[in-house]
Amino acid sequence: MQTVKIISDSTCDLSREQREHFGVDIIPLHVILGKDTYEDGVNITPKDIIAWVDKTKEAPKTAAPTPEEITGIFEEQLKQYKEIVCFSIAAGMSSSNAAMHLAAQKLEAEDRVHVIDSANLSGGMGLLVMEAAEMAQDGADGQTIEAQMEKQKPLVRSSFVVDTLMYLYRGGRCNGLTAIAGETLKLHPKISVIDGAMEAGKKYRGKIARVTMKYAQELEAELLEAQPRRVCVTHSPCNPKTVKNVGEFLQNLKYFEDVSVAPAGGVVTCHCGPETLGIFYVAK
Repeated sequence: MQTVKIISDSTCDLSREQREHFGVDIIPLHVILGKDTYEDGVNITPKDIIAWVDKTKEAPKTAAPTPEEITGIFEEQLKQYKEIVCFSIAAGMSSSNAAMHLAAQKLEAEDRVHVIDSANLSGGMGLLVMEAAEMAQDGADGQTIEAQMEKQKPLVRSSFVVDTLMYLYRGGRCNGLTAIAGETLKLHPKISVIDGAMEAGKKYRGKIARVTMKYAQELEAELLEAQPRRVCVTHSPCNPKTVKNVGEFLQNLKYFEDVSVAPAGGVVTCHCGPETLGIFYVAK
């Protein structure tokens, strides 16, 4: 019997089908477009965000859910479940984690609410959430799930390539000279999440469709040494053919039990822009 509810903020980028299958509830972050505020995945889509940026040439912003918003969600779920395991995007990237802790404190339920800093984002975070959900469905308690997540966190490998540096620049994630140089030279950096922070690595040159496939192919050796349970592909609005090709490449490795392909949410889109694609797996 399941006694633990799994909750995550919206940056885990699970698809609707995945959320329903694993029984995961989502706490939306906020997407801010000018004077208007939306709930990520509720009343705003990545395509809406990109259209707004193209029209206004302004930078979209994001904000964490408030402790008050989270408190209501926790309170409702604690009526039905003995415990909650709740995941946040890397604490260094957002105050979502802090807000979750405050909500648990407000309810005087710190012993029943296990807040986990994923030290990650998007598909990397989603891998942890799905594993936790499987454990909960198998009857594990909150403490056991939390302990396993802490073991898995350092093994999660997350990276992605972006088409344009302008979103990262407008959001304060890279300096102006780097962005201008990148746009001029048509450079597409590989960005990895390391210890809860984004770090730029190899820079590819050329058309993004070709770059994305090269990025995927260069990961092959690492992928074949990963835990075989699951690999995730997450993408902001991309050419469907590019997404299909990457998915088929991973399927053709005939190594992973599950190849998950899902669209990124509004937060990743706000900071990375269109044609961003990432591959996420867990090392042995």
